[in-house]
Amino acid sequence: MEMRTKLNDLKQGIGKVLIGKEESVELLMVALLAKGHVLMEDVPGTGKTMLAKSLAKSIDGSFRRVQFTPDVLPSDVTGIQYLNPKTREFEMRYGPVMTNVLLADEINRATPRTQSSLLEVMEERQVTIDGYTELLPVPFIVLATQNPIESQGTFPLPEAQLDRFLLKIKVGYPTLREEQMIMQAYREQEPIEFLKPVFSTDEIIQMQNMIKQIHVSTDIEQYILNIINETRNSKFIEVGVSPRGTLAFMRALQAYAWLQDREYVIPGDVKKLATAVLAHRIVLSLDGELRKTSNQVIETILEEVEVPVEAGAVRE
Repeated sequence: MEMRTKLNDLKQGIGKVLIGKEESVELLMVALLAKGHVLMEDVPGTGKTMLAKSLAKSIDGSFRRVQFTPDVLPSDVTGIQYLNPKTREFEMRYGPVMTNVLLADEINRATPRTQSSLLEVMEERQVTIDGYTELLPVPFIVLATQNPIESQGTFPLPEAQLDRFLLKIKVGYPTLREEQMIMQAYREQEPIEFLKPVFSTDEIIQMQNMIKQIHVSTDIEQYILNIINETRNSKFIEVGVSPRGTLAFMRALQAYAWLQDREYVIPGDVKKLATAVLAHRIVLSLDGELRKTSNQVIETILEEVEVPVEAGAVRE
């Protein structure tokens, strides 16, 4: 009960900073509990960076930010061994990845070489520098942002990088009423300055372990596999979802069900998260690119795949 109360406090706190973004906040919590990473994509000024900073301030852990530009080197991200002129010995200087929450701002502005420096830390939660490997702090989450409309000076993320993000979130514009509320909230103060930590890192780890106990029935497993299989056989898709994506989908569903105060996953959870978890993991065929977006392809698959009877999908 205490965890649930704190979750509500967290949502309410961030909700005062980012008005009307309850769904985005919930997806961030899904990623945090599922030990996943998040790619936030939208036009400038919609609150991507503020959302990441708000989550970081709500956790009593370390937070680092990397502002990616084409001249950022891999060592600027992971760290480097350097010769200390005083001791005449090599010493390790870790980069900003040695943190609990890493904000990778405008990640697609980094060169492919620098982008690849995040592959190991995102998948294996460790960093290797000159042959020396060090585990990252626990918990560890990467919150990356990118601007979809800007192409000059950017380097699209490769499929291997995208596959390491659990979720891709589009923040979106607020409604006019929400935007008026934003104007009123920011008229005399900056709400993010009043955010206080709600969860300790130990509590985050505890919740991450709790979601593993959420039941996924055989019917739900088959439903997930049928959706994944369709991504591999659709005429609109050249490359379907990988086994890594299947496992990520399952873990995200467990986290979402736990956030809904349920001990089991239902078909509605699958439909709710499918686009956010799967759309960025597929590569459209030429025919697919001409006809649909990745989101639309996933939505079409959801319409075509048979949904299990909910009563039988809860418990075996």
